[in-house]
Amino acid sequence: MELLYLYLLIINAVSFFLMLADKKKAQKKKWRIRESTLLGVALIGGSLGAALGMSLFRHKTQHPLFSMGLPVILAVHIILIILLHM
Repeated sequence: MELLYLYLLIINAVSFFLMLADKKKAQKKKWRIRESTLLGVALIGGSLGAALGMSLFRHKTQHPLFSMGLPVILAVHIILIILLHM
């Protein structure tokens, strides 16, 4: 179980910093991180980091795939963690 928590900590940090990096690249009109990459990292466990990054950096908030998709992925992840502890 501790390994799972370590994985979640790392993947959420990665997801958070990917959102920050993509925001900075957008501001500088540089090459961007693919939306599929951002969502993929969120899907494999980084949903909390992505959601926090989206909110804190005000990034991708107008994209329905992110503004509706990330909360759904996060809810599923929370439910799975709760079920693992039962």
